[in-house]
Amino acid sequence: MDQYIGKLLDNRYEILERIGIGGMAVVFKGRDHRLNRLVAIKILKEELAQDAEFRRRFHDESQAVAMLSHPNIMAVYDVSHTPELDYIVMELLDGITLKQYMQKKGGKLAWREALHFITQIMKALSHAHSRGIIHRDIKPHNVMVLRDGSLKVADFGIARLTSSAQATLTQEALGSVHYISPEQARGSHIDARSDIYSAGVVLYEMITGRLPYEGDSPVAVAIQHINSIPLSPREIDPEIPEALEAITMKAMASDVNQRYISADAMLADLEEFRKNPSINFDYTSADLLVTDGDEPTQVLGANTPHSVRPQPAHSAKYPQEEPEPRPRKRQSKPERDNEYDDYADRGSRLPIILAIAAVVIFLVGIGVFLFVSFFSGLGITGDTVYNVPDLYGKTLVEAQALEDVVEAQFQIVQGNIVASDLPEGCIVNQTPEKGRNASAGATITVDVSDGSQSSEANQKMPDLENLDYRIAVDRLEKMGFSEAAGNLTIRQEESDDVNENYVISQDPAFDTPLDEVEKVELVVSSGKKPEKVTVISFLGMSEEDARKKAEENLGLVVSEVTPEYSDVEAGRITWQSIENGTSVEKGTEISFRVSMGPDPSAPPETSETPNTEPSTEPTQTPGGGTVEKTVSVQVDLPRDGRESVNVTVIMDGQEQYNDTVETKMQTILIPLTSSGVRDVTVYIDGQEAWTRPVNFS
Repeated sequence: MDQYIGKLLDNRYEILERIGIGGMAVVFKGRDHRLNRLVAIKILKEELAQDAEFRRRFHDESQAVAMLSHPNIMAVYDVSHTPELDYIVMELLDGITLKQYMQKKGGKLAWREALHFITQIMKALSHAHSRGIIHRDIKPHNVMVLRDGSLKVADFGIARLTSSAQATLTQEALGSVHYISPEQARGSHIDARSDIYSAGVVLYEMITGRLPYEGDSPVAVAIQHINSIPLSPREIDPEIPEALEAITMKAMASDVNQRYISADAMLADLEEFRKNPSINFDYTSADLLVTDGDEPTQVLGANTPHSVRPQPAHSAKYPQEEPEPRPRKRQSKPERDNEYDDYADRGSRLPIILAIAAVVIFLVGIGVFLFVSFFSGLGITGDTVYNVPDLYGKTLVEAQALEDVVEAQFQIVQGNIVASDLPEGCIVNQTPEKGRNASAGATITVDVSDGSQSSEANQKMPDLENLDYRIAVDRLEKMGFSEAAGNLTIRQEESDDVNENYVISQDPAFDTPLDEVEKVELVVSSGKKPEKVTVISFLGMSEEDARKKAEENLGLVVSEVTPEYSDVEAGRITWQSIENGTSVEKGTEISFRVSMGPDPSAPPETSETPNTEPSTEPTQTPGGGTVEKTVSVQVDLPRDGRESVNVTVIMDGQEQYNDTVETKMQTILIPLTSSGVRDVTVYIDGQEAWTRPVNFS
């Protein structure tokens, strides 16, 4: 998709460079010429643009995210949905993902920093949920940490409006299985509390430095989310405050009805904890257990948890309101003893009842999970059945494009990456297997080859050109070539055709037999050679002329034009942010000040003191003829690091002023006396700064 670089979309957005690739789209850095700002532009991948379903999902994403406007959510500026092209224009963020930030910090954050981050995440979710949008993929990889410490939740790539179909264990879910909610893993109905669970996992990871569940496969991890309870954070680190542990475990309750009822409810507890870290919430890890039938049913609107009235925020448990107990009759002592004995007998049976209930729920959960995840695609339902095609040896893109796959609307989901003699990225095996019957829309999970045992890969040089050099280096290292071993050299060159950090060329060439290769050299692009321009003097020009010369002739970007009162004719440039003669790169921003004419509220003053502006005093020439005036001319001093400069002023070929001044003064006023209109030229350290007419009449 690099053919888009340099293109202007909708006569507004210029594509500058590629900055990332997602599951459905390629992200470019661009410039909005109408508002003169840098933006991120997400364009649907070409191979998916032909697929009506992918285009629908892409359009749904853009429409959903465009509804949101919050300081903790990546902003969407524009959406384009045309027969030729689908793209989204978003704010360009300067930061790293929360996952990268945690890795830089050693995997674990101080609990106060974690509190700062989770609060911002929950504020973002509160805003999205209030507008009926569920993110469904909350994880540290989708949260950006900016330079000022603020967070923005990004990539609502699988967000859906609350009226959308139910979630299933799709490719997106498998890719984020460590943060998936139990109801997502089961393929059950989900609402905003699924996001709260995932946010709880993120909080757990921030304060403990580890994930709550690990496993050999995505399915194994998903089953743990459904049936297991993780170690409590304080078992991992006793220094974690008890109240923060309580909040974390309540957010991660497997039973959705034991979880926080809304993002606002969790925010309330976070705020109480922030005010008083030693607060005690009436909530323990035992509450993570699925409850028995005694808990009152909570009526929830479809995917609208905000419609449920929250319980008071003073307790993390938020218990249901119980009816006032009836008065009890006075009883004789023997009756009280019998009552106590009966109560004790019931209490002794309670653990057994709970244990039996837990086992039953565990078995039912596994059954539901297996049915939804695997058996739904085996033609058990009454839907139209299709024959599962053979995907062996094909890439994911090739498999998704197969006629049989498209017709049956099968969902191809990547499972594990395994060692194989097939080329990298090719499908090694599939579930269900080829020839099986499956209903329309069923999921086919595939394992793909890592290419490590491919005879082709091991015997010939791979094609590395136009690859990100980090990917190229990784492939070469697997083949035994590295800088550390001395048989790999990486050299950088400027390139107008190849993106920065991508491979321009390789030596030896693609397909060279490896037994003939002793050393590999990669030439990597360092980006385009910056084009330089020399700034001219814009002083005295009209604003229109100055803007035209700056933008069209020099390729600069006029970022700001500020009006000010001045003796200079109204509409003329009086100051420029980059000095005349300075060499800068094209695209550099420059700002101007433009005259509004003399300040009408300022009384005229004499030229006795050179620090007044404007100051005029009518005087007579020695012959008593023409009336002259004294005008104070403003000279702005350079701000380029020089401590002092020599300022010379010439009028009518005569030197009127010559002195060395300190630049910390920023501006000086030089009184000049004459009549009529005179051309005045100012030199800074011998270089002309500007020439403009000054009116002395």
